Amino acid sequence: MPVNIPPLLPEQLLPIQGISLGTAEAGIKRSGRKDLLVIKLAENTQVAGVFTKNRFCAAPVTVAKSHLAALLPTRALVINTGNANAGTGQSGIDHAYATCAALAGLIGCQVQQILPFSTGVIMEPLPVEKITACLPQAVANLVPDNWFAAAQAIMTTDIVPKGVSRQIQLGGTTVTITGITKGSGMIHPNMATMLSYIATDAAITQPLLNDLVHHTANQSFNCITVDGDTSTNDALILMATGQAKHNLITTSTDLGFITLQAAITEVAILLAQMIVRDGEGATKFITVQVEGGRTAEECSKVAYAIAHSPLIKTACFASDPNLGRILAAIGYAGIEDLDVNLVQLYLENTLVAEHGGRAASYREKEGQRIMQAPEITIQVKLNRGNAATTIWTCDLSYDYVKINADYRS
Repeated sequence: MPVNIPPLLPEQLLPIQGISLGTAEAGIKRSGRKDLLVIKLAENTQVAGVFTKNRFCAAPVTVAKSHLAALLPTRALVINTGNANAGTGQSGIDHAYATCAALAGLIGCQVQQILPFSTGVIMEPLPVEKITACLPQAVANLVPDNWFAAAQAIMTTDIVPKGVSRQIQLGGTTVTITGITKGSGMIHPNMATMLSYIATDAAITQPLLNDLVHHTANQSFNCITVDGDTSTNDALILMATGQAKHNLITTSTDLGFITLQAAITEVAILLAQMIVRDGEGATKFITVQVEGGRTAEECSKVAYAIAHSPLIKTACFASDPNLGRILAAIGYAGIEDLDVNLVQLYLENTLVAEHGGRAASYREKEGQRIMQAPEITIQVKLNRGNAATTIWTCDLSYDYVKINADYRS
């Protein structure tokens, strides 16, 4: 079960002025579940995105990137689950384009004003006829207060729908931010299989929104890992309708920008952490903090060496403080001139290792107590500089193997 994720209630996800959402059951992989989502945007909505860096990126990623590059105002997003439309060659591109064309015809815009997204099984042809047949139903269901149904519609192996809303004040005006995400396995930067959509009614220029989406991704979805596999379909889309009645944000030094950036980043971090908490088979949520590095890059090397180690992840699942595995991961992380005698390792606030070995004050009983908790913090102090990084991961359980062994059946 997900680790410490409170049940999401529909009323917790606030509508955004200028955005409406509609779902349908297209039966893409199986019948009886929402698997098609349309998000319609008001005219002049600013849209920015970041996508997977997997070179085998999915057809909808290729099409979405080309449509954003056309610099026409985006009018709608179309998302399907159950089929990734990845590893499908030119036919996959054609199917993604056909989906966009069908939706464009329904809402009255150009094909390049539609962004397509898919998630699910790779190397299977997209059943485009099922999607286009159900698009009229999704369009007919478009309403502003439909974020909860949207969060359900984008789920694949997720156990729970994931969404967050926040409200802030900009110049005396209430500004709303709502985001949803899906992801449970195949989670690792760049980006962390996840799809995430965050919308606000704030008024902000396109160049600033472009900067903001990259900042947001680097502070959130690029700081999580479940299994070390980077998906073919990952995307984070940030939408700003500009319908809140405050002054347009035009500079990064504007107090409004700083406030908005902090709020959107908070929403993204919470969504990213929900992905890890709902990681396939997860029973533990693990925070890995590395500080005292010379660069953020070397801190990340250490953090991901720990977070990716199946030995460490299975030890966390077993609540076994086999902490030599963490020292080994620090040692092979790739810092050639690391002085291990300077390194300190903590579980929560308990010093475990220093001076190249077990701390004199450490007791195995304390390590066992900490490892039994559903949330664990592993802290490494390299003591060679001022850089730091934090990432979030989960344990590796029997259920992870079962979920992925049975995924296509």
